[in-house]
Amino acid sequence: MPLLYNTYEKTKENLSTLDKIALWITQKIGTMGFFLVILIWTSCWLSWNVFAPVNLRFDPFPAFVFWLFLSNMIQIFLMPLLLIGQNLQGKHSEIRAQSDFEINTKAEKEIQRILQVLDVQNTTMEVILSKLP
Repeated sequence: MPLLYNTYEKTKENLSTLDKIALWITQKIGTMGFFLVILIWTSCWLSWNVFAPVNLRFDPFPAFVFWLFLSNMIQIFLMPLLLIGQNLQGKHSEIRAQSDFEINTKAEKEIQRILQVLDVQNTTMEVILSKLP
């Protein structure tokens, strides 16, 4: 494998379809948009079941049993998906860190070589300057 490569592309190539779906869901859930959807849904649900005419309320105050059930189901299904997505992102971070280490190691060797060449040049220049009248 070449020293320089795109770790994102390398990681993406090795993902299964289920992994890609989990990452997509993780990326969508971790947004303010998703938070606002849940906030608006909850506000509307609770407001309707508190302020709507009694005969139109479908999840009676104060228990909101159906809302609690649905909220818990969402949490139960999303929590493992979030963990899977975080694990996949962690693997990508490890690959990126390894790539960074390899690049930094190569850069350090090249810098050492350049410093050695400069040292030889300095020595040569000193010799030349010492021979000048």
